[in-house]
Amino acid sequence: MTDSLKTLFRRFVSARSPDIETAAHDNKTRIPFSDRIDVLNTDPYLMVADAELRLISVFDDLRYDRADLDILSGPMRRRALTGLTPLGFKQRSGSVIENKAEDIRIHMPKFRALGVSPFDALRDTPFRTQDYALLTPTQAAAQIITGYPTETALEKLSVLVVKHPVNLLRLFDFLEPDPSHQAFRDALGQLVYLQRKAVSREPLKTRRALR
Repeated sequence: MTDSLKTLFRRFVSARSPDIETAAHDNKTRIPFSDRIDVLNTDPYLMVADAELRLISVFDDLRYDRADLDILSGPMRRRALTGLTPLGFKQRSGSVIENKAEDIRIHMPKFRALGVSPFDALRDTPFRTQDYALLTPTQAAAQIITGYPTETALEKLSVLVVKHPVNLLRLFDFLEPDPSHQAFRDALGQLVYLQRKAVSREPLKTRRALR
């Protein structure tokens, strides 16, 4: 190739580069956000606990006492924000992380009384169709119990508890006397067994809570 042709070619590539970059960006944004957010699952401390209910869980601990405080700690919030920043999210307030470009908000429960039920974590939250919730594993489990029939909830929780252990005894204490919660009460032993087995093995066995 002659020098003049090489120069012409370089000019052509340079002129086309913005279009190439724009096309690459457009291809990325055409991927549904519900698929892109699955990248959180590559972090052992983060998990899309339920895609349909749009629940994101942050690993809390391996073992619990039923009286343990059930809140998103500062380190848990920071870990989540680190994972969400590459997806275009920024901290909007103490309880909201937002992606303005895609009009998606991720809500974090506001601090309530120490004895509040995990089933009330999202009470009074202005939750829109496209929004997500960032929760402790126990709060996520409560939302799954409320959001699905017992059999479906058990299937989903069987996946959750072996990745992000749940304070099952605390859940048990706050189950309500309605048919759906009572049915779950009868099946709780199955989840206790699965969780104990999971925390006695790797990769959970040596994992530590975020500090």
